[in-house]
Amino acid sequence: MEERWIKHYSSFHRILLVGEGDFSFSLSLADAFGSASNIVASSLDSYDELITKYKKANSNLVHLKNMGAFILHGVDATEMEHRSDLGKQKFDRIIFNLPHAGFHGQEMLPHVISLHRKLLRGFFRNACGMLQKNGEIHVSHKTKCPYSEWKIEDLAAEYSLMLIECSDFKIEDYPGYKHKRGDGSRCDEPFSLGECSTFKFMFCPAAGKMQRIGGREFQVIPVLTEQHSTSFYKQLPLCRFTNMNDVPLYTGLTSQAHIRNECSRIFGGYLNHVKETFGRTSYDVHGSLNDALRLGFEQYMREGRGRPLSGYIDILEELHHRSISRSQWLIWMLSDLDMEQ
Repeated sequence: MEERWIKHYSSFHRILLVGEGDFSFSLSLADAFGSASNIVASSLDSYDELITKYKKANSNLVHLKNMGAFILHGVDATEMEHRSDLGKQKFDRIIFNLPHAGFHGQEMLPHVISLHRKLLRGFFRNACGMLQKNGEIHVSHKTKCPYSEWKIEDLAAEYSLMLIECSDFKIEDYPGYKHKRGDGSRCDEPFSLGECSTFKFMFCPAAGKMQRIGGREFQVIPVLTEQHSTSFYKQLPLCRFTNMNDVPLYTGLTSQAHIRNECSRIFGGYLNHVKETFGRTSYDVHGSLNDALRLGFEQYMREGRGRPLSGYIDILEELHHRSISRSQWLIWMLSDLDMEQ
């Protein structure tokens, strides 16, 4: 059978979707795969509630079932591992798109944010035990305030889930997908997504512990999430400032998504070079890194006159964040292989 892909998802993945609205996202995946036999799609709503709330829900469900999907209703993402029809299954990808605990007041209110965090905390607690080896949990989530205050990376880390990638979420990547409000008199209407990303997590039970690999000990440290670390600035190998007071206040890049895109574009060649040369005894990490920083700095400054130097520091922070995330994943994988031998 030919493998088919849509964005992050393969027809060879065993996929669980939770919190589905009108099941249009599940159907988008199924249409791309040409089959839904690898999909388990679930909703918190009962079947009767679903077809009352969403005018296309019934037709979407019919199509999914005809394509071989396994459909479940009344599935609470915070208790799903205890269900007899679901809890014993293992998945390559568990997807929760645009999680929301319901409308209980303005989104910026502390008690509302607390409810959303409670939902995600329960989801992560359940989902981490339902992953296949090397499986991933994907949460697509708005990234601007107040949604950034949910701090989903911190919530995931409570259950040894490590962030391995964060990519822009674009609804046009999933033909036919219609995101819904899901509650109230306008439940069948869409809402503004704004800046939105897909956060990818992997279970890393050794996080924070010492691991011995090839006779050497490594510590798996938490993923860095704090921006503008003064200690990190001072340790940069490329630093053309005499002191921190020479660094202008950051006024350029205004969104984390923009910073991620800039990082990928400027340092994409460097990351590919690391991938191509990994394992060679002649590989000079120090030289390669300094070359990348020099070339990246020149490209950043060349592309716009008057760009603040601190904008480049933000891009380096993102590169630093990605490097640590991937190092953690590699340490865990190598440790796992050692235990199998």
